[in-house]
Amino acid sequence: MNLDLGEERELLRRTVREFAEQQIAPVAEELDREHRFPYELVESLAGLGVMGVPIPEEYGGAGLDTLSYALVVEELARIDSSIAITVAAHTSLGTMPILLYGSEEQRRTWLPDLASGRRLAAFGLTEPGAGSDAGATRTRAELRDGSWIVNGSKQFITNAGTDITACVTITSVTGERDGKPEISNLIVPSGTPGLELSAPLSKLGWCASDTRELAFRDCAVPEHNLLGERGAGFRQFLDILDGGRISVAALAVGLSQGAYEQALSYARTREQFGRPIAGFQAIQFKLADMATEIEAARALTWRAAWLKDEGRPFAREAAMAKLFSGELSNRVVNDALEIHGGYGYMNETPISRFYRDQKVLEIGEGTNEIQRLVIARQLGL
Repeated sequence: MNLDLGEERELLRRTVREFAEQQIAPVAEELDREHRFPYELVESLAGLGVMGVPIPEEYGGAGLDTLSYALVVEELARIDSSIAITVAAHTSLGTMPILLYGSEEQRRTWLPDLASGRRLAAFGLTEPGAGSDAGATRTRAELRDGSWIVNGSKQFITNAGTDITACVTITSVTGERDGKPEISNLIVPSGTPGLELSAPLSKLGWCASDTRELAFRDCAVPEHNLLGERGAGFRQFLDILDGGRISVAALAVGLSQGAYEQALSYARTREQFGRPIAGFQAIQFKLADMATEIEAARALTWRAAWLKDEGRPFAREAAMAKLFSGELSNRVVNDALEIHGGYGYMNETPISRFYRDQKVLEIGEGTNEIQRLVIARQLGL
């Protein structure tokens, strides 16, 4: 693995970093406080080509690799996780199933608008009784007269209810096979009769991202909106989650980097006992540990992305990266807030937002416990 990013990736990284610092940072606190979806920023990111980084150029994307995509997510999360998850959920969860499993007709129909960022996509897997146990899906789809009639619900779905959402890809039980539920994936266009959206959910963090509950009541989806083969949905979404874990790992690395930089800057300017607190060994050791572990998390994440780009097995490494970086981000934001002291507890400082945004990184795309199960199985245990 070559750790030299190369000129093209470095340019992409600088471009996204400059945009995040100049355009996102000044409004991040306001968007978070008002729980307001950042339509203008998404439009600007679309103009930069960020919304379709790993999508081939023939479908309107940038045609770059997974490592480039991870860099984009990391740089956005370094400033604001709500923006980062909007991009990540759209790309790796909403758009990727259509690219990987869709027919050529489905790709031509959906990907140009999604890859360009003109429209957003969502991925509906989680249900009230099917989160970590994704195989416990209860949403059902019955084929009648050329349409799938969908009934059920999904919860905690990102990007499902914005004004520019094009579709949500959902898992559903379409029958039985060998005495077990047959799970398939369907593309449900926004505005389909029978698809009901809740109001935006109020969350601890990621407050400027769109999160909804979905209900399907005799929702009629065209038969040709089936993704891939009937009954292939379980394998499909497991593969999608493997790739999505690289996204969440990159989110955690970026958030950790941002929190570390906030703490470092504050420690250099905050004076106690006649000198900056960065001069005290207790603070220095915290910052040294942060910097070291962030580099380790970044290396794990980049390796998982590199393996994926090489077409080699990467599920174990993606789970390792997600687990390590998620738990690391918890330690980093906690120490970073502690370095800020009382000011860190105030919402006027970015570190308080980082602190709230962090916890979901140990929950989404599989909890820490699920990551350990995935890793253990990959080890043959």
